[in-house]
Amino acid sequence: MEASTIGIFDSGYGGLTVFRSIADKLPDYNYIYLGDNARSPYGDHAFDTIYKYTLECVEWLFAKGCHLVILACNTASAKALRTIQQRDLPAKYPDRRVLGVIRPTAEVIGGYTSTKQVGVMGTRGTVNSQSYLLEINKFFPDIQVFQQSCPMWVPLIENNEHLEPGADFFIEEYCSALLQQSADIDCVLLACTHYPLLMPKLKRVFPDHINILTQGEIVAERLLDYLERHPEIAEKLVKQKERHFYTSGDPAVFDEHASVFFGETLKSDKM
Repeated sequence: MEASTIGIFDSGYGGLTVFRSIADKLPDYNYIYLGDNARSPYGDHAFDTIYKYTLECVEWLFAKGCHLVILACNTASAKALRTIQQRDLPAKYPDRRVLGVIRPTAEVIGGYTSTKQVGVMGTRGTVNSQSYLLEINKFFPDIQVFQQSCPMWVPLIENNEHLEPGADFFIEEYCSALLQQSADIDCVLLACTHYPLLMPKLKRVFPDHINILTQGEIVAERLLDYLERHPEIAEKLVKQKERHFYTSGDPAVFDEHASVFFGETLKSDKM
């Protein structure tokens, strides 16, 4: 039986927050993380470009021995996942699997709202794709989804300015714009893997009764469930607790920023 590693892909650093939760939930497996930092951010790229970049990175992870790849990137999940699953895998990689972060979140979000009114905060690309609205509606047709794009949040986080007082204006602006759409929103999904780093400020801005959801723990829990339901995938996965990090950008720059997202010092290699 061919041994396999779990691959985790993101356009840059944000997917490390998802990886952190996955590694905490399933610590024994081998992992390869790939950040496409040289071509990030993905949020404002055209559909075809995001698909092309994502497929190239997925195929690189396949070549590294990954039979299961998690797109820990909302933009890639929204704009590339379906085509990869429906076209590329059956044609070229029938024994490989690629999963995203949107569907696992949509499957459970109904358990976090009483008013059935949910807010989604994400990049322009994720919001414009309507992916969360469509996926949530599949599982919970009675839930109303209100979306708000937050174009300044990722640049603030990646320049390590997100906890400075200067970031407060943009945090309050987008949160207020979301809540103005409905006074009954009681659950807000952070639909970008960068956004958990804003949690201390978001908790101060949003009223206490609003559930603020990050994707990492949800995706980790759903991945565990997926492996239990698919033993043919799980039995291939190696459990040696190895973690390797790669970037398409400068490894030294990646390492400097990545520790903020992953919560510990790490060393990456060039893709």
